[in-house]
Amino acid sequence: MHLEQSVTAAGFWLGTLLPVAYFPVFLLGIDSAGMLSIFLGLLAIHVLALVIGHDYSGSRTR
Repeated sequence: MHLEQSVTAAGFWLGTLLPVAYFPVFLLGIDSAGMLSIFLGLLAIHVLALVIGHDYSGSRTR
């Protein structure tokens, strides 16, 4: 069970901190297929991290 808790925690924190990676993409602009691919890849990873980290118990107040 320890591995499952670690993966959930990693998913939660990745989902929390990943929006910082959007800023360089937006600053450079999404004006090519490459930048669009990077943006969509970041978005897919973000959604996956949010789904995996949804049940992280450290994010709830007690």
